[in-house]
This record gives sequence, C-alpha cells and structure tokens, in this order.
Amino acid sequence: MTRLSDLQCILLSAASRRDDGCLYPLPAGVDPRGGAKAAGALIRRHLAEERASAGSEPSLHITAAGLKIIGVETEVQADRGGAGESPQADVSPARPTKAALLLSLLQRPGGAVVAELTEATGWLPHTVRAALTGLRKKGHPVERDTREGRTCYRCGTVA
Repeated sequence: MTRLSDLQCILLSAASRRDDGCLYPLPAGVDPRGGAKAAGALIRRHLAEERASAGSEPSLHITAAGLKIIGVETEVQADRGGAGESPQADVSPARPTKAALLLSLLQRPGGAVVAELTEATGWLPHTVRAALTGLRKKGHPVERDTREGRTCYRCGTVA
C-alpha cells in the first residue's frame, strides 16, 4: 500500500476539490519549497501529472490513481477539466466504533453491567467508566441502577 506524507495528502485533497484538479495554488500555510518537493514525489508515484492547458504553461493535476488513493471516486476519470464534474467522495457506511457499541449496549432494555461492557469493547473497567462519563458530557442520560447486586448502566437518547 502506498503511504503518503501529510503534505502529500493535503495537496491531493485540495486538488480533488477543484474543478480542474490542479495542485496549484498551494493551500494556505503550505511552504512553497515543501509543496514543490511533495508535488515532485506525487509525480514520481503517478499520483499527479503535468498537463498542458490551452494557451498557458503546463500545470500539475491529480490523476485517477491520486483520486483513488485518497478515497475519492469520480464518474469522469479521463477528463476532469472540460466537463466541470466535481468528484464525489466515497460514501461508505460509517465504521462502527467502540463508543457506538457501548451506546447500543446501554440502550438495551436491561442496560449493561461493566463486565458486559468490558467484554464487548475489550476495554478495561476504568476505560469503560471514563467512556460513560464522556457520554454524560455529550448529553446522554446515563442512569445507574443495580441488577443482581451489580451496578447496571442504562442510557436513553440524547437530551
């Protein structure tokens, strides 16, 4: 798998949002020397290419491989400039997080005890309790009760 530097990701991302897919002008705050070095590395890896524009100097543009590596899909991969099509981000379902798993366990009718939460998430008990505090801070009404002599937690919807 190709690994990109942070600056290379920034350049490709900025180019993917432009109608013509051009890497220049550089995003604000990017050093021109560092940007040129990163652009050169993108050309060597075939993630950017030099294209001649009508009546002007050649400029650097993102390639289909560059779009693919940052997770951007486009309907028109060969011609980015003429059609005015902007690429659509890859809309994949959100990756389930442990926090979302924790919340779903708490929203069950019976709630969940810390042992169930640690087993499901792989977290230590103090991490589970910290996550419960985080849910409270985000506005979730986390309630504490006892079930068979053990502390049970339940959660409704966001207040």
